[in-house]
Amino acid sequence: MMPVRRNQNWLPSIFNDFFDNEWMEKANATAPAINVFETGKEYKVELAAPGMTKEDFNVHIDEENNLVIAMEKKSEHKEENKEAKSEGRYLRREFSYTKFQQTMILPDDVDKEKISANVENGVLNINLPKFTAQEKEKAKKVIDVK
Repeated sequence: MMPVRRNQNWLPSIFNDFFDNEWMEKANATAPAINVFETGKEYKVELAAPGMTKEDFNVHIDEENNLVIAMEKKSEHKEENKEAKSEGRYLRREFSYTKFQQTMILPDDVDKEKISANVENGVLNINLPKFTAQEKEKAKKVIDVK
């Protein structure tokens, strides 16, 4: 005998199952949106981070020459009744913790020495300049055959 389903919530789960598969993976709802834009001279990475400051970010190149973008924010808001403070109970206390890390493989034409980043209006902007044609030629190593 099959148990009878009393609620009618089966329809949303069908759609969730359909969209959460190997063809269409669910995006992490807490992960910030990232845009990557290419021009002739550089790549630009934009990461949506409302409420974050430059102190909340750590942008670096790892040992495998990947770009690592890490973000961490801790905040705590307290509203306490001063009379009840001696008893040690909270009437209201809110805190949050946000942590995110994204690793991106850099193209070979990025000049890693000239990468820059800034935070403006809730957006982390990372500029990844490309090597110029002259720098590319200089970087090529010619091995003399003896």
